[in-house]
Amino acid sequence: MVNTYNYLKTAFQELKQENSRHPTLIFVILALLSIPLLYAANSISLGLLVFITLLRFGVKQFRNDVVLLLPVFLYLLMVISLIWTIDINESILALSKELPLLLIPLCFLIFPVFSSYQKQLILKYYSLGILIFCVFYIVKASVRYMATNDPSVFFYHELVTKDVNAIHVSVYVTVAFYYFFTRNGKSVFEIAASAFLFVMVFVLASKNIIVVFVGLMVLYYLFFSDTSKRIRLISLVVFFAFLFSLTVIPKIQERFKIEYDTMMNDSSVNEAISEGDAKVYNVSISQAWNKESFEPNDFFPGAAFRVYQLRIFTEMLREDNIFWTGYGLNASYPKIEQKIISDNLFLGNEKQSGYQKNNFHNQYIQNFAELGIFGLLLLLAMLAINLKNAVFSKDFVHISFAVLMISLFLTESFLWRQRGVTFFTVIYCLFNSGFTMMAPKKDNKTI
Repeated sequence: MVNTYNYLKTAFQELKQENSRHPTLIFVILALLSIPLLYAANSISLGLLVFITLLRFGVKQFRNDVVLLLPVFLYLLMVISLIWTIDINESILALSKELPLLLIPLCFLIFPVFSSYQKQLILKYYSLGILIFCVFYIVKASVRYMATNDPSVFFYHELVTKDVNAIHVSVYVTVAFYYFFTRNGKSVFEIAASAFLFVMVFVLASKNIIVVFVGLMVLYYLFFSDTSKRIRLISLVVFFAFLFSLTVIPKIQERFKIEYDTMMNDSSVNEAISEGDAKVYNVSISQAWNKESFEPNDFFPGAAFRVYQLRIFTEMLREDNIFWTGYGLNASYPKIEQKIISDNLFLGNEKQSGYQKNNFHNQYIQNFAELGIFGLLLLLAMLAINLKNAVFSKDFVHISFAVLMISLFLTESFLWRQRGVTFFTVIYCLFNSGFTMMAPKKDNKTI
């Protein structure tokens, strides 16, 4: 407890001192830490960042940095898509949600570039904030468990709510984990924070994030750890032993088992949601791509549904003239709904919504379908530059963010959600602002 108090006390003193040198620093932190809160809180924090930036620096110090202008170009393409959109109302409404792509990079181009020390300080407070959020989620789940005796409250969307989204929180937690985990000379507090966030990644139970998280951990031990080869080998053995122990947890086991069944077997029975004689059948990946029509009692697990969405996108690409322009921002929903109704998928009931309300759950496809080939190329350019800079900097937190985004965009339309677009844009700008192709300079200060 004393170690925690001293750690936090020192951190607050550092923040107060550094914010006096760069008055927008605390507002960047607030923009990040408001992401898991209500949308209004995130919008207010973003508004404060813009207001303070203009108040303190105006627009005279605007810099020309193509890397940071790429998100701005993507937003401008969204605006231009109003010319050809097939759903003008949806496109106009979506523009306000996508404003972080415009406002955040412009702020970073106006205020002075953060020093490497200041960037680390922002990551430090972001990571502390995510740690506090995770403690809150576990405490809340514990209270619910005492009232219901239902262990599912500790897993997936039940832990953080479906609106906040367990997959998104997994990303926030992974970046925070690697901040604490890669620290040199970790304090007792940082070791405890790493261990707690490590467990959180697995109880949030996002299959994609867990796989990437494990891969990043192996990558770190093989190429980035400063410890001896013997210690690294022991650490990897312990790590994989812990992973194996997690497979006995029913909720985690269940989520991976369904995906395995759908890859290997056609129409396996989904015991978890079948009721008596009303059997529900899992759709395999092969069926999702090849089957001409489905039944309302066919269930699409995550991987199979994403393959199906890829399939209907290829059909749209053949049927409609969308290669250059797409349907327009947020205007693909009617087309998705038409396909799902035509293929006889489950359309929902009084208990749950149907498949027709989903987007593509793939950021690459989402950009292509709604903004055309140029929307896809802008996205790929941002990811490629971000990864290149991450590798060159040898900053493992940056590397973890770059790899996470590339992988996550295969299974989620992350930028089409206010929380997702805010998180991506702030962290993207933070890591890539002022980046030059020279050996990264280190500040004399350490955190």
